[in-house]
Amino acid sequence: MTEKPAKKEVKIAFPENLRGGVYSNNMFITHTKEEFILDFMMITPPVGSVTARVIISPGHMKRMVSALRANLGKYEAKFGKLTEAPEPSKPSMGFHPPE
Repeated sequence: MTEKPAKKEVKIAFPENLRGGVYSNNMFITHTKEEFILDFMMITPPVGSVTARVIISPGHMKRMVSALRANLGKYEAKFGKLTEAPEPSKPSMGFHPPE
């Protein structure tokens, strides 16, 4: 009979400067074949700023989406069905060539 490998405990350090978190009311996603880039932003017209950038592998993105779906389901089971907020108007950001 084969023995199961012992579970290893990983201790996670939580840097002091991240403990308060950051607020985001907008997100922009880009990707390449090797990674997804999630830029979380705080937009308060007439300005906005990136509050966090997360870069993850495609495989981890798939697991993250699955975890988000599962947790949204748990949230709605406990607190009731959420309605999706209407998409905010898209402010003009950056430089755009004339049409």
